[in-house]
Amino acid sequence: MMKLVFLLCCLVITINSYAQPRQVDICVYGGTSAGVIAAYTAKMSGKSVLLIEPGNHLGGLSSGGLGYTDIGNKYAVSGIARDFYRRIGQHYGKFEQWIFEPHVAEDIFKQYIDAAKAEVLYQHRIVSATVEKSAITTIVLENSSGNGQQQTIAAKIFIDCSYEGDLMAKAKVSYKVGREANKDYNETYNGVQLRDKHQFIDGIDPYKTKGKPESGLLWGISSETALPNGTGDKKVQAYNFRICLTNDPKNMVPITKPDDYDSTRYELLVRMMEKEPNCPFNLIMKPDMMPNNKTDINNNGPFSTDMIGMNYTYPEASYDERRNIIKAHENYNKGFLYFIATSKRLPPHLGTEMRKWGYPKDEYTDNNNWSPQAYIREARRMVGEYVMTQANCEGRATVEDGVGMAAYTMDSHNIQRVVVNGMVKNEGDVQIGGFPPYPISYRSLVPKKSECTNLFVPVCLSATHIAYGSIRMEPVFMVLAQSSAVAAVMAIDKKTAVQDVNVKLVQQKLKSDPLGDKSIPEILVDNDDPSGVVVEGRFVKLAKAPGVYGASLLADTTVNDYFKPSSVKFVPAVAKAGMYNVYVYCPRTPKGTTKLTVTVFDGKTKKDVVISPNDVKVEGQTSGEWINLGKYQMPAGKSGSVSVTNKGMDGIVVADAVLFVPAK
Repeated sequence: MMKLVFLLCCLVITINSYAQPRQVDICVYGGTSAGVIAAYTAKMSGKSVLLIEPGNHLGGLSSGGLGYTDIGNKYAVSGIARDFYRRIGQHYGKFEQWIFEPHVAEDIFKQYIDAAKAEVLYQHRIVSATVEKSAITTIVLENSSGNGQQQTIAAKIFIDCSYEGDLMAKAKVSYKVGREANKDYNETYNGVQLRDKHQFIDGIDPYKTKGKPESGLLWGISSETALPNGTGDKKVQAYNFRICLTNDPKNMVPITKPDDYDSTRYELLVRMMEKEPNCPFNLIMKPDMMPNNKTDINNNGPFSTDMIGMNYTYPEASYDERRNIIKAHENYNKGFLYFIATSKRLPPHLGTEMRKWGYPKDEYTDNNNWSPQAYIREARRMVGEYVMTQANCEGRATVEDGVGMAAYTMDSHNIQRVVVNGMVKNEGDVQIGGFPPYPISYRSLVPKKSECTNLFVPVCLSATHIAYGSIRMEPVFMVLAQSSAVAAVMAIDKKTAVQDVNVKLVQQKLKSDPLGDKSIPEILVDNDDPSGVVVEGRFVKLAKAPGVYGASLLADTTVNDYFKPSSVKFVPAVAKAGMYNVYVYCPRTPKGTTKLTVTVFDGKTKKDVVISPNDVKVEGQTSGEWINLGKYQMPAGKSGSVSVTNKGMDGIVVADAVLFVPAK
């Protein structure tokens, strides 16, 4: 009898624990890189926080294989996001680093959570949201295993950091799936785009039996006719996995035939290689090298790891349907590797190279050494208070309420594979860049006020398809998540709608406390800062220069004429005197000087430091690196300086930016 009473009491307690909403100040949905940074920022600000992750891992794609970071321009990466890459650098014995192994990234994301003592609820996903008077009051979660267990979370502010925008959708906030027509926002690169990048050469037959349309199309080719360029649709750019392999035999699990393997899915690769038999291995996939003999492999060329046209239903699909779609992508990607390694119909050099690689034993150890995170490049996009467009990317439209920056090329992967004039062609790939970093509006992170007043969406933010292609980079998501969390704290403290937060105060907070821990901020002096730069001599401003930091750099191109002194003086406004590590930014410069003389003045003594910019190992897509000039006691005010000179130049001298980092 006592045992029965005890069991009944336990049952009542269990029911009540799920029936009574759990209350926190800020609920963050999605343990992506953005979710971790949002939760950390909010908790460090003194708010109660719950981070909900449907899976078992933190970091999303940043710990799920995308270790060869897409940046565009380092200037755009600020705050805790920048700190993340500094911590990556510390792990590998450098100042900062932008390429890294998956498990290293996840360990660092856990560091943030542990440091803030933020709670993470794993293996839970959203079922529904209750909205009253344009505010989310509660959300209902279920166990991701589908065992029927549910619990309810109440919060003052919600931050949706999922790649899919699921919380946003459950709250019935307006969003878009697919591509807008060019005419909708006066754009030129949106909608259908039949272009020449990652494209099949002419003459590749699309039919199962060559020359016979009646035999049907090869797998992966759509029977639809491509609409005119610029036409909108509901199709979604291709997904894949960022594949981590190793060529270290001691750490290698062999590539084997996956579930649901079907060699006919790769027939187009055979036909492509028949036309281009000498095509190298790295042009059918993009195997960027990572530390410790590992890769971050991405799609490359007309036929690769992107499973084009097989993800259209994913954004709106049920959890079970999504699981099946992702499993199909996993099998396709694993099958692609296996086909290359084993098919006798491909040129031998491809198989020889592929067989050198295998899955790393020390990565994704709870998921058969395969990433649990598919590359969901784009799903839903909110239609919020402000919609970022191509004009923002190109600088033709600017905003004053920027709370983060983007800098990457407007990038869309292919969306469909169609028949054009009897030949197979890919459609949807766009890669248009050449513009400097640009601000992202605060209003693009919040819904329309009439729809929801207590939600931030820093990942599936308000942007057109083509603008989102530039914004959708992991460092940017982290930056916007921090900004959202800072604004969320202000909204709670002021008891105001997120749309009514004073954005200038958000901007000030991000500048005065960029790491969210009240530490002394580093001081950046960029060449475009008129109050901190003094130019003497022949330095001229250049935009769109290789490896530029920010919008431009200054260069002295008068080689072998260093008898006429020329310099750029960078003057920091030091708020607090102390020891600072001083760095100068050196872009990768064609015909650059092999010897650069930099003069550091600490307010009392000048010291010449000679460095060799061409010896700097530039990694990843950064095209430039910070070089340490040493540690100096810098006085308060503006009496100290760092001067880049043309002394002893034997090539182009570049003056771009100087950084003063408080010594720890």
